[in-house]
Amino acid sequence: MSEPQGSEGTTQRLPVIEKARPELGQSASAAAYEPRPGLEGEDGRTRRFWSARRVPAAVVATLLLVAAGVLLYDIAAVRAGRPAMYWRRELARQLAERPLDDLWVLLGAGVAAALGLWLVVLAATPGLRAVLPMRRTHPEVRAGLDRSAAAAYLRDRAMEVSGVQSARVRMRRRRADVRAVSHFRELDDVRADLDDVLADAIRALGLSRGPALSVHVRRPGRKG
Repeated sequence: MSEPQGSEGTTQRLPVIEKARPELGQSASAAAYEPRPGLEGEDGRTRRFWSARRVPAAVVATLLLVAAGVLLYDIAAVRAGRPAMYWRRELARQLAERPLDDLWVLLGAGVAAALGLWLVVLAATPGLRAVLPMRRTHPEVRAGLDRSAAAAYLRDRAMEVSGVQSARVRMRRRRADVRAVSHFRELDDVRADLDDVLADAIRALGLSRGPALSVHVRRPGRKG
């Protein structure tokens, strides 16, 4: 670079600003990097989709149906003058003889309580964590976006950024983790471009609650 001359012929040396280059394999995202907050105007009031949970419901209904059928059959047989089934007589004897602090009694009670708690959790939670609710443009229409489809879209947009060799996206409910490998350009510049491109891509998804964005960029690892 040429050195400009002053008004009196003296040489003025411009300050030199050196930009630190990250080492090979070093991430450009610092440990204190704050992900972008949710998008403005999207308060996330749209509720998640509820899962029908057909498999747990079918299993519980089948077990109850079989148990009720066997019990009713045994009661009808006893009313007809036949002896009760062995399992019911043995169960009644065990319940009458075993104390409440017996190991098998406590184990059976724990299993029954765990199953009941599991059913309560299934009934009280919406499920379908893989479906992200989208903004509602019509009061009678609800739309959702599969999490894997959103991750694939963000990955495609990340690959459009100059310098990105490969990218992996992990889409969560409230955060999108993007890890990219850059084989040329400064890592900070690549990450800045990824921040802008992916922020626009998240807005284009139309989600009711835009996830925070976390971007990490590194150099390719050494071969061999």
